[in-house]
Amino acid sequence: MILEEFDKNQSAVLNAFDIIKPVEGFPKIAVSCFARFTFDRLLNELGAVQITSIYTANMENPVYKANYRGIEVALFMSSVGAPACVGAIEELFAMGTEKLILFGTCGVLDASISECSVIIPDRAMRDEGTSFHYAPSSDEIAVNPKYIDLFTDILDKHGCKYHTGKVWTTDAVYRETRDKVNMRKEQGCICVDMECSAVAALAQFREKEIFHFFYAADNLDAEEWDARSLSNETNPLEKDKIATLAMELAVAIMDVESNV
Repeated sequence: MILEEFDKNQSAVLNAFDIIKPVEGFPKIAVSCFARFTFDRLLNELGAVQITSIYTANMENPVYKANYRGIEVALFMSSVGAPACVGAIEELFAMGTEKLILFGTCGVLDASISECSVIIPDRAMRDEGTSFHYAPSSDEIAVNPKYIDLFTDILDKHGCKYHTGKVWTTDAVYRETRDKVNMRKEQGCICVDMECSAVAALAQFREKEIFHFFYAADNLDAEEWDARSLSNETNPLEKDKIATLAMELAVAIMDVESNV
């Protein structure tokens, strides 16, 4: 199959660094999410200022900088879907960041996982196309190899419920059939998203640190699909807490790295 034609060459005909130049003083760590409402509230809370933009394909995506508990953090909103998400992260790395914390919603495949609970993927099923350009063909890929314990310590301190497990990453949100959902559950998946396996492959290929986690939104583990808290405007305070957890992890990571 064509997706088995992995080329390990680090250099492509067009590379992000061919069109994106390093930004002087760019923060070494970045935080990003997919929800406009949550992202705008985070920008306002931190008094973030725009420092540059990402120009992935047909849109401008502003990149901001903020100071949080003594560290500088780059902030940008990720695009939904593996190709656009990975392309933007490539440009972010070209600008100068070294580490990324990425968070967003996922659909749950286990109805017992409550709304807005944190889910930390440790493996991802590669039911998308982008990852196969960054890693050899396989059904699954490891996710978050480095900072899970650091993040769970933060979650425990804040009294946050969380689950760790395998995510099903798919490109086709309207092709999550009942048979596929049941099959993925049997294969051990507890949730579904559209970017994780591709982001994990990018991190592995570029040798960068990306920590990717979710908060539970819609429920696919029912006779009929249940949107629950999928809407951006639903449970805003709970989602603000999720954003704060991401910022706290950024501080913890930079503290650990400064002591290495």
